[in-house]
Amino acid sequence: MHRQLIECVPNISEGRDINKIHTIANIVKTVEGVKLLDIDPGKATNRTVITFVGEPEKVIEAAFRLIRKASELIDMSKQTGEHPRFGATDVCPLVPIANISMEETAKYAHQLGKRVGEELGISGYFYENAATSNERKNLATVRSGEYEGLKEKLSKANWKPDFGPTQYNEQIISSGVTAISARDFLIAYNVNLNSTSTRRANAIAFDIRENGRAKLVEGKKVLDKDGNPERIPGKLKAVKGIGWFIEEYGIAQISYNLTNITITSMHEAFYETDVAATKRGLRVTGSELVGLVPLQAMLDAADFYLKKQERSLGISENEKIKIAIKSLGLDDLKPFNPQERIIEYVMNADAEKKLIDFSVKDFAEETASESMAPGGGSIAAYVGTLGVSLGAMVANLSAHKPGWDSKWEYFSNWAEKGQQYKNDLLFLVDEDTNAFNKIIDGFRMPKTNNEEIEIRKQAIEDATKYATEIPFKVMETACNSIEVMLEMMKNGLQNSLSDGGVGVLCAKTAVTGAYFNVRINAKDIKDRKFAEIILAKAEDIYQQTIGLENEMMQIINSKI
Repeated sequence: MHRQLIECVPNISEGRDINKIHTIANIVKTVEGVKLLDIDPGKATNRTVITFVGEPEKVIEAAFRLIRKASELIDMSKQTGEHPRFGATDVCPLVPIANISMEETAKYAHQLGKRVGEELGISGYFYENAATSNERKNLATVRSGEYEGLKEKLSKANWKPDFGPTQYNEQIISSGVTAISARDFLIAYNVNLNSTSTRRANAIAFDIRENGRAKLVEGKKVLDKDGNPERIPGKLKAVKGIGWFIEEYGIAQISYNLTNITITSMHEAFYETDVAATKRGLRVTGSELVGLVPLQAMLDAADFYLKKQERSLGISENEKIKIAIKSLGLDDLKPFNPQERIIEYVMNADAEKKLIDFSVKDFAEETASESMAPGGGSIAAYVGTLGVSLGAMVANLSAHKPGWDSKWEYFSNWAEKGQQYKNDLLFLVDEDTNAFNKIIDGFRMPKTNNEEIEIRKQAIEDATKYATEIPFKVMETACNSIEVMLEMMKNGLQNSLSDGGVGVLCAKTAVTGAYFNVRINAKDIKDRKFAEIILAKAEDIYQQTIGLENEMMQIINSKI
């Protein structure tokens, strides 16, 4: 239901030849479903940072093609630049973005390295979270000696490559080697101050960053027993920071690198900076995001400030994004467009328009057209969406009721439940239509010989099963969602009692309509054991829903 996304940030050893850079970068566009986000060349460093994102398998394919193209166009024996490097594609980190763990991302890094070694004959090493040993975790260590030291490096047993040829050869002379990793998402994030003082901005940065500041006594650094300066650690882990003056804006900023947003989030860095600035007589006026940010980071920021305000967290995603922007002051220096700055939104920009993206009028007109889809299944799911949306509405209204301040968290939890049911049903609106289309695709498959006939039969059977499972899921979700409406009818805002009742009726309609679809699709399933099981479960949910409708009527009759 929720697709996995990873980001890939290859650094290639070319920053001057624009034609080469774009030829290499644009190769990722040849993989459908991969979004090229950024190309950032540096002339002095002779290095370009390329950023793209997509589903894991597609990103791995795009990364493979990029590494291949870079090895064809960049001759490392002739390359020079200020930045440390040892390969045409010098590093290729994979970053988990959505619905995927670091462990899974590391497996994809290993998959990529294996393919690069076997198919391209390019050698390399795994580092950070993909490292095969602790000694290889640090990139600086892995890249020690750089390109010029590769011949000697590969002669040492402890520096045998993790993938590709182990001996120094003509391929290595030309392409060098590549370092592949899985690492945490890094956010470049600047916090704005009502000051022009770099010194004071630095003081705040030292308060916050993990490395803190050197310990001083009477203006002199305090040394430990080994003669190294002692340090006073800063407030937050996984944060690097420095103060600077930005002439363009005429203000001082604190420039942060948030190296692991699961340890220190964007909103935590902002909040603690605001606290530290206030203590020093300064004020934070806003912040600036450099590059793109995962959706979850914005939602987490909204939830953080909603909790501070003792407001319900069960509001729409769009509202949460607005709250995050205003709370962090991301529009302080220039407009902040979520469609251009949130990774998932950028990814979806070119996606085919879904039914749930239609206006109410367009949805109705599409349904009324001569096309068979969307049909009753999608409509049932959408009616269920409207029902639980009413339940979430009552929960949010109740959380704001004067005199109920102590209950805000209770209602917030129910509103969040409602939002989750709503999102699940919205997904099923389009998925029911997709399931119907899978059946049509099955019937369109060729049947010119026995093998094709059998493949076609199986495809139709699998599609029919799926087209039965989807409305069953609508039944299950819509029935479960009734708990939100009933709870609000019992304990929520009583002026909205009828809203809860309408919500239950919508959910019951969704269950009944989806039940019809389960029955009509199940009759065409050849696997009768599968059909009988799902029909029995559907009947149970239908009867349960009738019972919940009766409970709703009892509440209505007792209170009106």
